[in-house]
Amino acid sequence: MEIKEIENLAKLCRIELSDNEKKELLGEMDSILDFVNQIQKVVVSPATRRGGGKESIGQLKNIMRNDESPHESGQYTDAILAMAPKTEEGYFKVKKIL
Repeated sequence: MEIKEIENLAKLCRIELSDNEKKELLGEMDSILDFVNQIQKVVVSPATRRGGGKESIGQLKNIMRNDESPHESGQYTDAILAMAPKTEEGYFKVKKIL
């Protein structure tokens, strides 16, 4: 990667960079691209991509127990809403935060 490419990226991002920032970013981008190249060189077998086989890693597993005796939906709604400072149409009413 070259300074010219950094300048083009900055233009696309609509940001201004000083010469020092461009040089610093050039070094960081080279490191990032080297890391991406390392990742691309990793050989992944078809069994790993599908999540099967002994080589697979990171399989998702539900660690939550099954809810064996769930309560009726809405059973506690009125009691909970009664404790809230403000409610509106069955919901908690809170300040708008932006």
